[in-house]
Amino acid sequence: MKALQIHAGPQALAHIKAKGLSPQDISVIPGAAGGPKGLILGPIDRYLFDQWLPRSNQPIDLVGASIGAWRMATACLPDPRAELLALEEAYVHQDYKLAPGQNRPTANQVSDDFSANLHRFYDKRIHKVLQHPRYRLHVMTSRGRGILHRDTPMRTALGYAGAYLTNAVSRRAMGLWLERVVFSSAFLGHPQPLPFHTKDYRTKHLALSEENFLQAVLASCSIPFVLKAVHDIDGAPGGAYWDGGITDYHLHLDYRAAKGLTLYPHFQKQVVPGWLDKKLTRRHVATPFLDTTIVLAPNPEWVNTLPNGKLPDRSDFMTYKHDLKGRVKVWQTAIAESGRLADELAQWLLRPEVSVVKAL
Repeated sequence: MKALQIHAGPQALAHIKAKGLSPQDISVIPGAAGGPKGLILGPIDRYLFDQWLPRSNQPIDLVGASIGAWRMATACLPDPRAELLALEEAYVHQDYKLAPGQNRPTANQVSDDFSANLHRFYDKRIHKVLQHPRYRLHVMTSRGRGILHRDTPMRTALGYAGAYLTNAVSRRAMGLWLERVVFSSAFLGHPQPLPFHTKDYRTKHLALSEENFLQAVLASCSIPFVLKAVHDIDGAPGGAYWDGGITDYHLHLDYRAAKGLTLYPHFQKQVVPGWLDKKLTRRHVATPFLDTTIVLAPNPEWVNTLPNGKLPDRSDFMTYKHDLKGRVKVWQTAIAESGRLADELAQWLLRPEVSVVKAL
């Protein structure tokens, strides 16, 4: 049984049939939101950024939401293999001390802990991320509008209830409640061009700087009700900024704007548009936006062989809330097994067999 499945949009598949696949063909790499699920992509990330992509020299746009933003930003640091391993270690060993009678950490606890982690990771090195000679980083966030302009218990509950109901009718209409705000590495003070079209959803595009980098990445990871929103990011319109996955859960974006192919390490075949679309399966099908995209995803049958028969996910924090060692062991076992994904990818890239590739 293969651990890795490769899916491609029609234009990407035609390219593979005609020319195979080389690192020079890639112009975009997305990193989805999804919390601990992203841990199983660590071996693929390390192979791509440490071994495969350095064989080319073209600029590459790295687009990330939530944990994907953390992964993509870390890939921009010197020695990406070591840095991505450090990210994995930090994420796996998250531990929130609960007071007697407390069932889960407060949003303030989680926000403070994650903010401290980001400072440990990037302090005095932000310029290395933003000035990478090849990689252009794009951090996705979601900015509240109207009642969601500020994060308070009442406003947030009412606002997200409204967003949920509106989104069920029309994804575009959810822009009345939340807008996509992308912070991009800048050149001469101006954000680098986006590698995707933005006509699908209300969008703002701003420069990512040393002053707002930590705020933007924290906001991109700030899941509503789990972390606090980040307010009034430097160089951006005022308001509350949340997880980039709310507007763009799996970054189902129109990558046809990019010059080359999009190579997408993902934890499933389906590229779900927004966080509130998780149960709207009619929106899980591939659209023409993904025609030039190659998705690298685990085989669901292989996933069934992992501990608990699933990928690591956020529910594990509650399942193992009094057993840190147990959760760490389960997650580390899944990560170790996911080394097969990178091994199979490396073998396929030596000779990209078209028969292996499935339609997206």
